[in-house]
Amino acid sequence: MNVLETPRLVLRTLTLSDRAALCETLRDREAMYAYEHAFSDREVDEWLARQLERYVRDGFGLWAVIRRQDGVFLGQCGLTMQQFGERQVPEIGYLLARRYWHCGFAAEAAAACRDYAFDRLGLEEVYSIIRENNLPSRRVAVRCGMRVVGTLVKHYYGMEMPHLVYCVRRGEQG
Repeated sequence: MNVLETPRLVLRTLTLSDRAALCETLRDREAMYAYEHAFSDREVDEWLARQLERYVRDGFGLWAVIRRQDGVFLGQCGLTMQQFGERQVPEIGYLLARRYWHCGFAAEAAAACRDYAFDRLGLEEVYSIIRENNLPSRRVAVRCGMRVVGTLVKHYYGMEMPHLVYCVRRGEQG
């Protein structure tokens, strides 16, 4: 099911048939550097199942990013609920296959998700929680009008990973 469209992209719900396309990114150690490891088959299955659960529970999740001109699966982008301090906040997340990096697709998809959050879901603010060393993702957040509003440390695979918390509020996106 298509959720939203941009000039170059269609964002649609993920399906079980997207598993192989997801593997291109999730099993790529370089693409997954912010997670410090490529995903195993089990982790890919859990990732996909989590998105399908989010659609039912929250009404949104990470969506497939499809290039309009040829229907190619580029990666995923969407909204998920994440912990920030004592509350759950809506986060824009994006993760594309490496061969589609530096083409503006992540920023285009993320901006569309930001607008969807404000215009269709009626949210007042959206966040992106980004590992400090993930400079490309930080640039995408800034291009979406976000600014740093806090920090947090995630504990993942026995490591402490400092993150910056970006936020944009309705009307601030420019």
